[in-house]
Amino acid sequence: MRRTGKKYVEASKKVDKNQVYSATDAIKLVKETSITKFDSTVDVALKLNIDPKKQDQLLRGSLVLPNGSGKSKRILVLAKGEQAEAAKAAGADFVGDKDLIDKIKNENWMDFDIIVATPDMMPEVGKIGNVLGPRGLMPNPKTGTVTPKVEGVINDIKKGMIEYRTDSYGNIHTIIGKVSFDAKALEENLKYVINTIDKAKPSTVKGELIANISISTTMGPGIKVAKNSFDN
Repeated sequence: MRRTGKKYVEASKKVDKNQVYSATDAIKLVKETSITKFDSTVDVALKLNIDPKKQDQLLRGSLVLPNGSGKSKRILVLAKGEQAEAAKAAGADFVGDKDLIDKIKNENWMDFDIIVATPDMMPEVGKIGNVLGPRGLMPNPKTGTVTPKVEGVINDIKKGMIEYRTDSYGNIHTIIGKVSFDAKALEENLKYVINTIDKAKPSTVKGELIANISISTTMGPGIKVAKNSFDN
């Protein structure tokens, strides 16, 4: 349940709930309505015109934000041989194979934020799917985290790769950066997310894919964004 403390109430007064803002104005407002002492994440929420019960309408993927995400991720790579060496050279935080899979299984080790695995490791990774799946950590080819070439994915993650997927209500929630980013960088990231997801529209979806857009900071009020802000 969202907290409605004094700071949140004051921030909410700056937002007209009945107004749909341009991307430029929404970004300016989201920076003004940050209420945390730390550098808040700026999130985007998309309501899609899909039926979440139909598998062929669900979206899942990844993209690299033009200006990064502002978050550093601890990368675990599950690979052997040349790909393991390539992962170490690319700066992965942890590299191993069955040894680290056993550590996750037996010690509930979770000192990482994302897993990249080579295809040959997936039968072993699948054995701990019940541990990784609920935490959103299971590698997946759709997000590029199952790959025969780990170096490129590691570089993308370090540049600001984020993952997105539809939830059970047909929504996508992801990040576009930090409040400390300048307004231009946040707007560029937002537009890139919107345009990338819009281009991923399933062929079975009729009409426009994105129904509405809103952005907010951590614990801050939601701000509606006009869809025509992203017309190419």
